[in-house]
Amino acid sequence: MANPAGGTISNGKFHNHQKQSNGSQSGIHKRNGIIRDTQQNGKPHFYKKPFVESFEEAPMYIAILTYVSYGIGTLFGYLRDFMRKHGIEKCNMSQERKEQKDFVPLYQDFENFFTRNLYMRIRDNWNQPICSVPGATFDVMERVSDDYNWTFRFTGRIIPDVINMGSYNYLGFAEKSHESLTTVRNTLKKYGVGVCSSRQEMGNLDKLEEVEELVAQFLGVEAAMVFGMGFATNSMNIPALVGKGCLILSDELNHVSIVLGARLSRATIWTFKHNNMQSLEKLLRKAVIYGQPRSRRAWKKILILVEGIYSMEGSIVRLPEIVALKKKYKAYLYMDEAHSIGSIGPTGRGVVDYFGMDPCDVDVLMGTFAKSFGASGGYIAGKKDLVDYLRVHSHSAVYAASMSPPIAEQIIRSMKTLMGLDGTTNGIQRIRQLAQNTKYFRKRLNEMGFIIYGNEESPVIPLLLYMPSKVAAFSRKLLKRKIGTVVVGFPATPLVEARARFCMSSSHTQEMLDRVLKEIDDLGDLLNLKCSRHKKSAHPELHSETSFELED
Repeated sequence: MANPAGGTISNGKFHNHQKQSNGSQSGIHKRNGIIRDTQQNGKPHFYKKPFVESFEEAPMYIAILTYVSYGIGTLFGYLRDFMRKHGIEKCNMSQERKEQKDFVPLYQDFENFFTRNLYMRIRDNWNQPICSVPGATFDVMERVSDDYNWTFRFTGRIIPDVINMGSYNYLGFAEKSHESLTTVRNTLKKYGVGVCSSRQEMGNLDKLEEVEELVAQFLGVEAAMVFGMGFATNSMNIPALVGKGCLILSDELNHVSIVLGARLSRATIWTFKHNNMQSLEKLLRKAVIYGQPRSRRAWKKILILVEGIYSMEGSIVRLPEIVALKKKYKAYLYMDEAHSIGSIGPTGRGVVDYFGMDPCDVDVLMGTFAKSFGASGGYIAGKKDLVDYLRVHSHSAVYAASMSPPIAEQIIRSMKTLMGLDGTTNGIQRIRQLAQNTKYFRKRLNEMGFIIYGNEESPVIPLLLYMPSKVAAFSRKLLKRKIGTVVVGFPATPLVEARARFCMSSSHTQEMLDRVLKEIDDLGDLLNLKCSRHKKSAHPELHSETSFELED
């Protein structure tokens, strides 16, 4: 199999047959909180970018009340199940027919307990249908339920101009202006909507070749390959890179597409604590020293899986330290930049740009077009050998239908804008506006006394709500005030860490943000959500590296 990093691993030794693009070997070190990159000319370049992340712990009484609320909900759930079983209350859940009582159950009754008794009570806060472009504002179709959220019916009324605080429209490219979509409209007229074939058959359009060349140029790598679905970019390509006899070291908070891809690969999977370099180095050292279980043979490959920005935590990967560990222990690095590409970095080129690093330090760069670029699909980028290998061995490349031509043109349009190839400064203005909105919104929420998670420069801003009743009340009351947001709870988060997740956009105006902040401030007082004590918790200590030095 082709090597993602252009080298080979034999008996635990790493043999690199290619030099870096600049002809030098660069080393990254961490001393006293400063990350140093040694350049070819021998002069060190110091990164003094502050890395500030907050994961404040909830007061004890909040945690206790949250557990109690789930306990009460569970007790009432068992009571209602008893009533349904004896016909006192109607059961709306799918059930096995009496004629199939001797068959293996299709619906596991106990596994659905949470869905029918807890989730169903607040189900109206999800899957809200919208009927407009998901820009800075959108229109929502009003719906009501007559049976406690088991079914919904539309009233025929439209709720207009709801401020959109939940979509991943980081750079505002989800837009409908006539001037912006001229090239997309022309592409639709010329190519149609669907391709009706895979890339290896009759679906390799010139537009897709253009997208791939542009993505490689944008990222500063040798080659790139695009796919029609972002989720499949992870789940179908990771199994092509590693297999049986390989080791995957995965961050515990990685996206489910990464988790699925890792499981499908049949490789051994070890998880390390989120963004914790001690935990990662401990596993790397163990893997190198002891090798595979039982046989003690060296692992065929060691692949580290991380994300650029973690969408539930709002945290940014500690890329310089991970690259240093990767080089020290001769492992490979796969980074998912679904939320970070376009949204951070001086030029919008993601985490690599954010830290001012060399793209060649990451063996496999993955990202999606569904967020910052206002399109859909994903990409894999890196060395040409890697991309050529995936063109043949990736299931997504061989069997999936090609990307739609208008989608490809939307990617080209937005990426050229970011690169300044459209002859304007519109792209850099969007990037700067997003960074400004992010800092302003986070600062104001902190000043109000809310507990928010993540890096201070991350456009994903989780606000902790804790109790399931507050999750529902927060979302419903904001929608009544014409503000749309996303709320998340168990099992997508830990039981006592339910939250609202705000996603910043460059298309948000100062007036919009001030209005949203005012409403959140009022709800914070009403629902008693301002729990911050401005004190560090034990959680951030997992992210600190103070007792070891990374060497090349």
